[in-house]
Amino acid sequence: MKARTGVEVGFPSLAVPFNFSPLDNEIELMNTEPISGNRTGWFKSSGVLTAIIIVHESGHFLAAYLQGIHVSKFAVGFGPILAKFSANNVEYSLRAFPLGGFVGFPDNDPESGIPVDDENLLKNRPILDRVIVISAGVVANIVFAFVIIFTQVLSVGLPVQDAFPGVLVPEVRALSAASRDGLFPGDVILSVNGNEFPKTGPNVVSELVNAIKKSPKRNVLLKVARGEQQFEIGVTPDENYDGTGKIGVQLSPNVKISKVLPKNLLEAFRFTAKEFWGLSCNVLDSLKQTFFNFSQTASKVSGPVAIIAVGAEVARSNIDGLYQFAAVLNINLAVINLLPLPALDGGSLALILIEAARGGRKLPLEVEQQIMSSGIMLVLLLGLFLIVRDTLNLDIIKDML
Repeated sequence: MKARTGVEVGFPSLAVPFNFSPLDNEIELMNTEPISGNRTGWFKSSGVLTAIIIVHESGHFLAAYLQGIHVSKFAVGFGPILAKFSANNVEYSLRAFPLGGFVGFPDNDPESGIPVDDENLLKNRPILDRVIVISAGVVANIVFAFVIIFTQVLSVGLPVQDAFPGVLVPEVRALSAASRDGLFPGDVILSVNGNEFPKTGPNVVSELVNAIKKSPKRNVLLKVARGEQQFEIGVTPDENYDGTGKIGVQLSPNVKISKVLPKNLLEAFRFTAKEFWGLSCNVLDSLKQTFFNFSQTASKVSGPVAIIAVGAEVARSNIDGLYQFAAVLNINLAVINLLPLPALDGGSLALILIEAARGGRKLPLEVEQQIMSSGIMLVLLLGLFLIVRDTLNLDIIKDML
């Protein structure tokens, strides 16, 4: 039986509702290109997700290795092994289900040949050593997020947003309801059914999306700004496979983004800290909304497929979005893994805290294994459910059904 400290990501996967780049919209209304038409974006997005998992697990691995703790496995993914190799008594593997990864320890493996009382087994190390190993994945993701933002600040500058009223329509799908009824890329929607939008905020896109979803095959009156002109357009949403309305557009807050390059390294660090803090607050706020309003936000919980799909759109749009996509995923993964849930790093830390509270007496091994095994099973089931659901929500799949 191998000890696990790195069950991941967002994937179990509670992925935050993204509020950056051109992706402040609902995927149901955003008709993305078929996979074959956006293959490069999918490869980039998949690469980002894989890199983040590897960084997280490398944190656990290095924290153990540098302390001389025995490590037996390093895996990206779960389930059947697709490819593997061994080096220095460690098996490195790529596995079938892209729900995260783990670092394995030979603590309870009778085939390892390591005596059960070996002081370099993880279970035999002092509490502080184990806390360092388990928390190292989170620390690695936080550091990686900071490095990504720092790279963005140095290479393309800090994005600064100026907000304007309304919702921007960056893209209109051919033969869609929006195209048929007269919406064009670059239009700004100022109101829906007489309800004007204020300057952009966290809910402005969702308000428009919800109004359209509720009106399949019923006319929706939009006030539109096009250049210097303002006029009203009636759009009749098509009915989606789930009975909701869709008009076939990409939507984003009406903001103009300028870039500010730092004058020196000190300013670069200051810009990076400001952006890191802002993204971290967004992640925490989104996670809070997910848990306190779960009935309303459950549909926004995303698995690997949806996250990669969003990342592919980001990669297709601009490099700035890809930087922030990677940074947000790192922060999101770090925060979620600190939750005291079985199979997450926070769950392992909780068990150690219980041990400390019991004066160094561990829970019975069978109890710990049952807790962690049940958590891992729930994570895998949730991950598989999200993969199936998000795959069925892809436009290329909808078109085939």
